Order: sequence, then C-alpha cells, then structure tokens
Amino acid sequence: MTDHHPPFPVTPSLAVRQALLDRAEIALIDVREEDPFAQQHPLWAANFPLSRIELDAWTRIPRRDTRIVVYGTHDGEDLAPRAAARLRALGYTDVSLLDGGLDAWIAAGGEVFRDVNVPSKSFGELVEARRHTPSLSAPEVQALIDSQADVVIVDARRFDEYQTMNIPTSTSLPGAELVLRIRELAPDPRTQVIVNCAGRTRSIIGTQSLVNAGIPNPVAALRNGTIGWTLAGQKLAHGASRRAPAQVEAANLAQAREGARAIAERAGVRRIALDGLASLTAPARTVYRFDVRTPEEYADGHLPGFASAPGGQLVQETDHQAPVRGARIVLADDDGVRANMTGSWLAQMGWEVYVVDGATAADRAERGTPAPQHPAPPEVATVAPATLAGWLDAGDAAVIDVTTSANYVKRHIPGAWFAIRAQLKQALAVIPPARRLVLTCGSSLLARFAAADLRGLTDAEVFVLEGGTAAWAAAGLPVEAGETRLAVPRTDRYRRPYEGTDNAAAAMQAYLDWEFGLIAQLERDGTHFFDVA
Repeated sequence: MTDHHPPFPVTPSLAVRQALLDRAEIALIDVREEDPFAQQHPLWAANFPLSRIELDAWTRIPRRDTRIVVYGTHDGEDLAPRAAARLRALGYTDVSLLDGGLDAWIAAGGEVFRDVNVPSKSFGELVEARRHTPSLSAPEVQALIDSQADVVIVDARRFDEYQTMNIPTSTSLPGAELVLRIRELAPDPRTQVIVNCAGRTRSIIGTQSLVNAGIPNPVAALRNGTIGWTLAGQKLAHGASRRAPAQVEAANLAQAREGARAIAERAGVRRIALDGLASLTAPARTVYRFDVRTPEEYADGHLPGFASAPGGQLVQETDHQAPVRGARIVLADDDGVRANMTGSWLAQMGWEVYVVDGATAADRAERGTPAPQHPAPPEVATVAPATLAGWLDAGDAAVIDVTTSANYVKRHIPGAWFAIRAQLKQALAVIPPARRLVLTCGSSLLARFAAADLRGLTDAEVFVLEGGTAAWAAAGLPVEAGETRLAVPRTDRYRRPYEGTDNAAAAMQAYLDWEFGLIAQLERDGTHFFDVA
C-alpha cells in the first residue's frame, strides 16, 4: 500500500463518529484477536478477528452493501488491508480502512474502552444509576442464607457459568427467563428474591427486569456478584444443577406477559407480523432476527430465518450478535414475555426493535440449528490421521493447530504447535523447519482456510488433516493436553477477571473499579443514545 495508490478508501475517525451520531448503519470492526481488542477499542467497535473472518462475516454482517470500516494492528503489522481484501472477496462492496487506525481515533479525541461487551456493561451501570436498582452486599446475603430466611437466589448467567461457580443455594435462571419463571420459584410475594451474576451487569439488568415487570416480591441484586462474594472471603459452591421449573402456571404466565408487554411499550418496542418482516429490509437495511428462548426450545422448532440468541445473553453481548450499529432487530418467542423483556432493554440501548406478534406453533417449522453460512473452503491437499501418525513417527512432519487456544489446551495431537491463523508468519519463525506442514483444528474447516495463507509463507508441502483433531481422536490416536508448544502467545481470548475460580483478588477489584468508571466514559464518548425508561 502506498499513499498515492491505496487499495482501499480510508474513512476518518470523525466520519465514523458522525455516522454513529446520525444513527446510520455502520460496522466498525477491529480485526485483532480478542485480547488486544479488549485492551482498548471504541465503544461501538466489534471484535472481528482476521483469523476467522470467512467463518463469521456472512452471519454477523448479513447485508453485503453494509458500510464497513476496518482497523487493527498487531506487532506493528496493519491487519486491516488483509481483512478488507477478504471482505471484498466475500462480496462486501463498501469496505474502507479507518484512516490512521486506532492511534488516529485516539489522537482525534475518540474515547477508548477496556474489556469486552462494553456497550452492555456501561448500559448496566447507567441503569443502576438512573433507576437506583436495589442491591445487597455479599455479607448481607450470607446472613440471610445462614438465618434460613425466606429467600430465593437466582443466577442470571448461562447454565454452564452457573455450574462452574455459584452462590450456595442458588438456582440457575438465565436473564431472559427471570420474568417468565420467577413466580414458580417464589410464589409467595413476601419471599426475598436476589439476582446474581459474576460481576455486575446481568445482576443489575435481571433485578431491574423484575422490578420493571411489576414482580410483587422484594428484589435485590447481589452487589458485585461472585466477585463481591469472593472478595468478602465467602465460599462459592461448584457443580450445582438446580434449574427453575420448565412449566409455568397459566396465571403466572398471564401476569408475566402483562408486565413484559407494558415495559416493552414504554421503551418503544414495535410490533410486527410475520408477513411484514420483508418490509424491514427495504430500503437497504440490515435486519437481525433472533429467537430469544433457550437453545433447546429453539432446536425443537423456530421461525425460519431466526438465529438462536437467548435473551439475557443477547442483551449482554449485543456488540457480538449485532455488530452493525443502526441495524434493526426482530425478536421472537412463544410466550409473549421473553421477547418483550429483551426488546425493552435493546430499545433502551438505542436499537430499533420489533417483536413478532401472532406467530403460531405451525410457523415455527424449522428444527435443529442451521449451519453457519460461509464460503466453501479452498481446495487443499489432505492427509488421513493414520498416514499423519506415520509421518510423525518418522519425524517427517510438523503439525500446526489453528483451533482456539482453549481447545488446544484441552487436547491436541502430541507435538502439535498452537498458532493463530493471522499470525502464521510469526509462528513459522518458532516452529522448526519440516518437509511437510500439516494444519489442523477441531473439524479441519478453519485449517482449510489457513492452508491458503500458509502456502504463501513456506516452501514446505502443506496439508490439512482430514476431519481435524476430532477425527484423529476418533481414530483412537493419542492426544495430549496443556500449553505444550505455543508458537505464538494465547491472545485469541481475553481472560475475563470475573470467570473461573483462580483469579487474583487485585484483578477482581480492578475490574469492579473499571465498571464504576464506565458512566463517565459514556458521557465523554457521547455516541451511545442510551435512554433508560
């Protein structure tokens, strides 16, 4: 790339900011890996790692003429031109580079944020400040448990997060399920309900959801979640499996539906019938369609064209699920509660939100989970697991695993090197030379895309393992675990201070301090359009 003949147009930081202020559709994408993205990025930047761009783009940015602005530098290399070229090859027609990248954004006075899912986390802090969401400290909740008080503790995170660590006696009730099912767990209106998550956001949004929907019980968030619990020196439980009843009594459903619809109306959620959906895509509008029920319900039958996005997580991870800011969002359920509650929060976050009304069980005719859309992988030379085993025994090949680092640590082919696809050049400087290089990942899909990159970097023969590491293990061949051979650092995932059970107290406290500062950052940024109802 030269200054005189740039292969892609550039968009100044101020033009991106103006698009956000105009509420026009724009996707500002950061193509670094998740960890560097989490260190600093603009509020509405979406993490879109170059390593996975072919697998993610068509799902996350469905309209090919969407305005896309790309940035991202790793170790002095500007990744944006490579990403833009791939996006153009995928059919996107309006792709530009952020002029000067993130440095220019900062130099122009643009605010940058730390961590992931920042729009949702900063919104949660604003909700608590504006609505004075009630909360109780960890010692206060522990005292209620110890005294066997009439209290129900519900965990608003995903079930797998709840199983990892939970407040003793708590029950898993992910965010979108709270208003629908809480009366089954706390039928007596005098029962104290406490909502927790790992940190703050889902506790605040969950608690305020119950308040907004008119639940008669006293409700409070566990202040600072499992982080606050741990910092107070209190013991967490592990491996719990308590869940709310699957069935909801008719009277409870009616009350939940009435409360959810009222808050959705107040927040400005719109209604649409199935036969009106096509009108939302014109003129030239991006429309995300989400089924906000549980993944199990979704698989049993859903509206064609709708993706599974459980409502609590959708509110928590909107930047991932809907990276095109200014797009329209359509929500569906089968109960009149979960879509309205989810929609009420998304509308308050500045999205144009619709809830499908009038759909029947017959309309939910699509079953299972549709395969993600992506282009056909390149044609590559492949090797069977048994043949590769022979090559390795003969010392005739090196294996490069481009799966996620978390999956690599769980299991990989003995001797395999972990590498991030976008960093294969750096990886080759560490991996000893070999006559044959064999790429693998979980299924071999990402490895096939990586093979085209690798061929341009080496004179070695390049192969892809047929069926990936899953096929190797299925053939009964040995695997190993751990960080045995890292050709590049594990920057593909940011280690969240609130997940897992071995985080340092200082890191947890620093995370809470960061969250408390988000409202001031929102005010400086000025592009959020959050309007707490």
